[in-house]
Amino acid sequence: MGRAFELRKGRKMKRWSAMAKTFTRIGKDIVMAIKEGGPNPDANSRLRAVMQNAKAANMPKENVERAIKKATDKDTADYKEVLFEGYAPHGIALVLETATDNNNRTVANVRSAFNKCDGNLGTSGSVIFMFDHVCTFTIKKEDITTDLEELELELIDFEVEEVFDDEEGIIIYAPFEQFGAIQSFFEGNNVEILSSGFERIPTTTTKLSEDQQADVEKLLEKLEEDDDVQNVYHSMVM
Repeated sequence: MGRAFELRKGRKMKRWSAMAKTFTRIGKDIVMAIKEGGPNPDANSRLRAVMQNAKAANMPKENVERAIKKATDKDTADYKEVLFEGYAPHGIALVLETATDNNNRTVANVRSAFNKCDGNLGTSGSVIFMFDHVCTFTIKKEDITTDLEELELELIDFEVEEVFDDEEGIIIYAPFEQFGAIQSFFEGNNVEILSSGFERIPTTTTKLSEDQQADVEKLLEKLEEDDDVQNVYHSMVM
């Protein structure tokens, strides 16, 4: 198995700390998708993907409807997607994806977390090159009539990097730029997409001692508690 498989296996040991955090993240995704491409999922591929993710996360219908209403309200501020880069203790590279309506607040909170946990907030470009930006899909197993090797061959034109079986479904990883093409391929072939999105996979990883890992976890947990932080990626072996 490849890097994506190992990364996913490690992350299964630690999900988002609370369901409310997941719903907040998806709610922002809905707002940004509608602001960008309108409220009709049939005409907005990004919104279709977010709605699939909401369903996969068992997000209550009223939460989804509230996010849609918020997105169509003219008084709702646009969320700006901002990347932060830096190092956790022991040289672990970090990339943060945030969605914020107040950049000054987000910068202050992120900087405070790094400072309190002996990290080092870097400048733009300082560590991003250490991560590959990829798209990922989870599709329904029952919709696939071939084995995984044949499926991988079918997807070869999309530069798919990894295909593997998981308890949640069949997982596909491919370059970031191929998201739209793969989404259209599955939809056109009546393959149900259970969830989809983007990840940043470290090109190299570092294994730490238990005590060192605890130091890094302290910073990760503090960052993930911030409502402006959508995703945190790191180069530590979990």
